[in-house]
Amino acid sequence: MDNPITERPRRWRPRGRRTAVAASVLLASGVLAGVSPSSAHAAVDVTVTVNTRAGLATMSALGLGVNHAIWDQHLGSDETSDLLRAAGVRMLRYPGGSYADIYHWEDHTAPGGYVAPNTDFDTFMAAARRVGAEPMIVANYGTGTPEEAAGWVRYANVTKRYGVKYWTIGNENYGNGLYGASWEADEHPDKRASYYAQKVVEYVDAMKAVDPTIKVGAVVTMPGNWPDGLTADGDPGPWNQAVLSIAGSKIDFIDVHWYPGGSAAESLERISHIPDAIYLLRQQIERFAGTEHAARIGISVTELNVDDGRNTQPGALFLADAYSGLLAHGVFTVQWWNVHNGIGTVSTVAGQTDYGDFGLLSSGGCTADGSVCEPPLNTPFAPYYALSMMNLFAKAGDQFIRAGTDQPLVSAHAVRRRNGELAVLLLNKDPDTSYSVTIDYAGFTPAPGAPTVHTYTNGATEITTTQTGSATRQTLPPYSLTTLVVRGADSLEGLPGAPGQPTVREMTDRSVTIAWPAATPGRSPIAKYEVYRHNGAVSEQLGETDDTSLTVHNLVPGTRYTVNVLARDTAGRVSWASPPLTFTMGAPTSSTCQVRFTTVTDWGNGYVGTVEIVNNGEEPITGWTFTFTWPTPWQEVSSGWSGTWEQSGTTVRVTSVPDNRHIPGDGGSVTTGFVAAYHGPNVPPGVFRLNGTLCATS
Repeated sequence: MDNPITERPRRWRPRGRRTAVAASVLLASGVLAGVSPSSAHAAVDVTVTVNTRAGLATMSALGLGVNHAIWDQHLGSDETSDLLRAAGVRMLRYPGGSYADIYHWEDHTAPGGYVAPNTDFDTFMAAARRVGAEPMIVANYGTGTPEEAAGWVRYANVTKRYGVKYWTIGNENYGNGLYGASWEADEHPDKRASYYAQKVVEYVDAMKAVDPTIKVGAVVTMPGNWPDGLTADGDPGPWNQAVLSIAGSKIDFIDVHWYPGGSAAESLERISHIPDAIYLLRQQIERFAGTEHAARIGISVTELNVDDGRNTQPGALFLADAYSGLLAHGVFTVQWWNVHNGIGTVSTVAGQTDYGDFGLLSSGGCTADGSVCEPPLNTPFAPYYALSMMNLFAKAGDQFIRAGTDQPLVSAHAVRRRNGELAVLLLNKDPDTSYSVTIDYAGFTPAPGAPTVHTYTNGATEITTTQTGSATRQTLPPYSLTTLVVRGADSLEGLPGAPGQPTVREMTDRSVTIAWPAATPGRSPIAKYEVYRHNGAVSEQLGETDDTSLTVHNLVPGTRYTVNVLARDTAGRVSWASPPLTFTMGAPTSSTCQVRFTTVTDWGNGYVGTVEIVNNGEEPITGWTFTFTWPTPWQEVSSGWSGTWEQSGTTVRVTSVPDNRHIPGDGGSVTTGFVAAYHGPNVPPGVFRLNGTLCATS
């Protein structure tokens, strides 16, 4: 075949759950890919805040990744590898999506699918070495066995001494038909998550018997994306719960895919889901795999792409925004789907031809009727330049720090470097308007002079690099990606080291004791530690101490807090921020009221729930009002019964009806129920009030 990539069966295409979302600010602004607003936006000033005191995760050495696939005959070419190396790729996944579950490594076959020449494992490894990337290998779960996977480990790490460290068991194995959609091969007699998890244990045992130093991951789903929330008969809970509760003691990381779906504007808006999705994943790991395993289990996002604007500026903006958000929240690798993938539905997006191709690089093919052809082979598409921009922005070991803007169509990310520089990534998601940006820095003083400015604009075929503007004032062209590299004015000589990872030692509903490993003194002794809370991109100091723990009072029940600890020495020098600690305050352990909030059935973007309200007081209650707040703006009550249900913003209010307004004392109760919808990660409410009294929960 002249272009086998365009001939592949549909199983080669990634699947992204299509979800409806409330009208976002992007949609309200008329920013739809390929559709210009009726009139140009007036020029708008934007303020960006960059805060070094609000530390996030450290940039992983494996952060920038991409997928290689066995249907791509150019997988091993020097030109392809050199392009990936130039873009900063540090991890390569093989043998490619759903094909992993039909691929047999030993004879290099994929029954039912196409395997291109020059795509065998040894060719892939040679390419990975030329790129300078760590491989991640997907072992065949769907039609394979633990013994086959162990044989692959033996060949890779004993026979060939490749030292392949990262392995995952299967691809999107929830797509085996049990949950209502079937694209993933699965020949096992049992398609449930619990059976997959049991087999993962067998795979891990067999593979680590060959090489105990490898790290093995299991497939889970992104919170808020199908089939999140669905539970198969006989499983202990939804897919993630079943996998983590059974295989959590064995695995080293979880393997997540994210296709947010929707229009270009909707995909860009759904970047806001990342903090809650990663928060829920970490909660699930700790709850179901157990606290003793949670610190060991990392998070990888090994497929990522969009439905609209895949090869044009929306795809580039999404890549940079999503990679930055995921890596800042501690994901150790993010991998774009795909290097080469082939032409799809051709359209015009923001004035540029979009080939509907999931690849970073052109495959050089044409539509079936030959009417439209892609650019020559290996011509970079816009997301390739976005990946290259990420390589200019965040280096291994850089610490992500909070950055925020007052304009929804402008996103900001920032990192702090060991050499004293700050890098600030600014994304203008408006296809028509330039923005004049003022940048305020907290805890950092820019050096005089113009910063280095890297810019990628709509339709460009390169990233331009100049020294222009100032560290505090820049102009962002329409639909552009801009990275500023700013030198610091202050010396790093003699700074104390950053405190270690903070942990929660004790917690009540209104206070928490935070402890941390001591910082290493620099030129002067440590004088004190300061604890700061993130409040958006602004830091709020919660307290200070000369000890390595601090009890903070007057916190708000049900509120999620992210904090850092900084060390200050006797000369006034301030360390980098510690790694972040995120925790959520709970409800009181005892109260005159108690609430049992239960999910009865969940279908992936909505659920039926019940609320039992218990009166623990001695006196009966006659007439009641029950309230709680959803943690996110994409959760809502659709309807309710046994009470009058109302929602304003994110606050839900339920009042009694005549037949249940009386709640007897000493343990009397009433039950009410509701139907809820969610269009992103479904974070449960944490606290409830009855007639204004904060209730205990169970």
